[in-house]
Amino acid sequence: MKAEARRALRSFAIELLLYGMLIAGYFLLVLHLLGPSLSGIAKNHIRLYALLAVALILGQSIVLEFVTTWILRLLRGRSE
Repeated sequence: MKAEARRALRSFAIELLLYGMLIAGYFLLVLHLLGPSLSGIAKNHIRLYALLAVALILGQSIVLEFVTTWILRLLRGRSE
């Protein structure tokens, strides 16, 4: 049972580290590429900005989950 707990804890730590790196990269990418556009939309069209913000959040969560799952499967396949 301890080996399973260690494996689960290791997997969780790797996933947490991956999430952190991917979220930081996503934030910097959006800030750099979409920051000025989103700022202008926020000032002039607040409802459109709200919809775009929700769409970005949903898109980020879907893509982040897909990428993290793919990376973890890749790592588990090589380690087992």
